Amino acid sequence: MARLSKVDLSADLPRDEAEQRLEAAQQRLLRLRLLLGGQLGEHRIGPPLCVVFEGWDASGKGGTIKRLVAPLDPRHVRVAQFAAPTYDEKRHHFLQRFWGVLPGWGGMAVLDRSWYGRVLVERVEGFATVKQWRRAYDEIAEFERTLTAEGMILIKFWMHVSPEEQLRRFEDRANDPLRSWKLTDEDWRNREKRGEYEAAVEEMLKRTDRPRARWHVVPGDSKKYARVAVLEQVCHTLESKLTKRGYDLDTV
Repeated sequence: MARLSKVDLSADLPRDEAEQRLEAAQQRLLRLRLLLGGQLGEHRIGPPLCVVFEGWDASGKGGTIKRLVAPLDPRHVRVAQFAAPTYDEKRHHFLQRFWGVLPGWGGMAVLDRSWYGRVLVERVEGFATVKQWRRAYDEIAEFERTLTAEGMILIKFWMHVSPEEQLRRFEDRANDPLRSWKLTDEDWRNREKRGEYEAAVEEMLKRTDRPRARWHVVPGDSKKYARVAVLEQVCHTLESKLTKRGYDLDTV
C-alpha cells in the first residue's frame, strides 16, 4: 500500500494539551541543543544536526520551523531555504549548492526544502531529464550516507496535508493581504498536478528511506498536531542517537 494513504490526517490534539506538549518539547530541545554545542553536560562538541523539511505547498513547514527554532539562540542554528537553482548553480552538480549550509560538529541547520527537489518538482515539471532524476535517488542516498557516516544526525520530514485542507489554506492566504505574497501562480499549477507529485513523493519515500536517514511523514491537516509531532520526534531522535553514542542524558 502507498505510504501516504496510511497517514491519519484526522490526527489532532486539544489546544491546551498541544500547547503544553509543545512547550515541553521546546525546552527539551533547548537542553539537547546546548549539549550538542558543548554548553552542557561534559562540555564536548557533539555531532552536527540537520533537520530537513519537505512537503506540500501550504503544508505548514514555515510555521513548524518557527516553533522548532524558537527556543534556540539564533547564533546556534542556521535556517536555510531553497528555491529554484540559479543560472550559475545549474552549471554544477545539483548537490553542490547544499554543501555550504550543512552544519559542522557542534552545529545545527534546518532546511526548508532541500536536495529532494531533484526528484520532486524537477522531475514533475521537467526541469531535470528522466536520466538525471532517476539517477538522483542513488546520488542522494550516497550523499546522505556520507554525511551520516561522518557523524551527522539527519532527520527528514514530509509534511502531508489533504487536497481539501491545502485548498482552504490557499484561499485563506489569497484573502489575507499580509500573507497573499506566499501564494503564487506556481502553487496553483502544482496543485493541478497533485497526482503526479504524489507518485513522485511515494517513490522518494521508498527509495531514500534508509536506517540512518529515515523519513517521518507528519499528518499536517491540524497544525497543532503537526508542530508537536515534529518537535517531539526531533527530541526523540536526538535522545536515541546520543544515548547510543555514549552521552549521559540524565544530567541534561
